[in-house]
Amino acid sequence: MSHAAPASSAEVVAAPVANEIEPNAACPPNEWQSASPISFCSDWRGKNPDPAHETEVRVLWSPSTLYLRFVCRYRGLHVFDAADPNGRCDHLWDRDVAEAFLQPDPSRARYYKEFEIAPNGFWIDLDISPGPLADLKSGLRRSVWVGQARRVWAAELAIPMKSLTANFDPAEVWRVNFYRVEGPKEPRAYLAWCPTNTQQPNFHVPDRFGKLRFGSSR
Repeated sequence: MSHAAPASSAEVVAAPVANEIEPNAACPPNEWQSASPISFCSDWRGKNPDPAHETEVRVLWSPSTLYLRFVCRYRGLHVFDAADPNGRCDHLWDRDVAEAFLQPDPSRARYYKEFEIAPNGFWIDLDISPGPLADLKSGLRRSVWVGQARRVWAAELAIPMKSLTANFDPAEVWRVNFYRVEGPKEPRAYLAWCPTNTQQPNFHVPDRFGKLRFGSSR
């Protein structure tokens, strides 16, 4: 008989913004300074910390948009050469990505949204459920930047709130986890904010998601 792992106590707070902002990974809008960052550099089991893979995440929100910003240190860059005309790329996780798994309704444990962004701007969004894998078609906007001299890349996503939940309530607490993958083949780097503690790399463990709270305006 198996037992679900306890939910993570980790928490990230999304800072509110008064006006909509446009993603700009190279020159981030000033609003990002109001968001407290979380960071991680350990693998999916919470082991083998590697500062060369340190990943920082910040979150902002407005009633109509959820904003994510990743700043990712890297050892090497490995991306696909081709994607759909809009940048969408199947199996994006087979190369370097930063990922966010968002669960607006924690009572539906097997339902959540998956977002991935690559250093070259390729992306994918998925509606995860017990059924077949489905595109979310969120209408996200994105921006990426690579600083080769510093060995860091950054990405910003602007995700329409209506693609995440039909009735957004900032008083509710969502579940969330953030991940990184780096490398074109095994052995690859699999990093997690909240460790999933699986024997093999597996990010699809919603029982291990942390909390996402929505901060209020002062």
